[in-house]
Amino acid sequence: MEELKYKLTEETFQVFGGSTLYRIEALKDFGDVKKGDKGGFVENEDNLSQNGNCWVYDDATVYGKARVLDNAEVHGEATVRDNAMVYNDAKVYDYAEIRDDAVVNDNAEIFDNVVVDDYAMVYGNAKVYDYVEIHSVAEVYGNAEVYENAVIGGESKVCGDTEVCGDMEVFDNEYIYK
Repeated sequence: MEELKYKLTEETFQVFGGSTLYRIEALKDFGDVKKGDKGGFVENEDNLSQNGNCWVYDDATVYGKARVLDNAEVHGEATVRDNAMVYNDAKVYDYAEIRDDAVVNDNAEIFDNVVVDDYAMVYGNAKVYDYVEIHSVAEVYGNAEVYENAVIGGESKVCGDTEVCGDMEVFDNEYIYK
């Protein structure tokens, strides 16, 4: 049996809806985490894989049936909840919220006050930041950047080297690429 990389501590935090989350503590060195380092909060060990270098940092939270896997990182006060998944080498920072059945993977980076929800996906080398909403089965991928209050939804796709910014809204199966 492989050695566990973290444990749940007695330090708890309760989220709206009543779930109790536990601060994690590293049991060994891996990635940039050292044995004894305290991480963020998870509801249970199903939320954060014991394999790879994935980690929940700072005061970030992961709960419900959400999963953080592989080498993914969740930082700051970011939240991953419900059935959302963050995996491969994806990074979620700041106050970002990944929820419902959303997926963030590959080398994607989500930061600032972004919300990714419903069945939306952000992957590839995409970067999403500022006050952005991505929902309703939308996809942002490739080298796309979405920022500054943009809203992507309605099964739309933003990909390639595209930038979507300002107060732009992309809906109704639109396909934006460059």
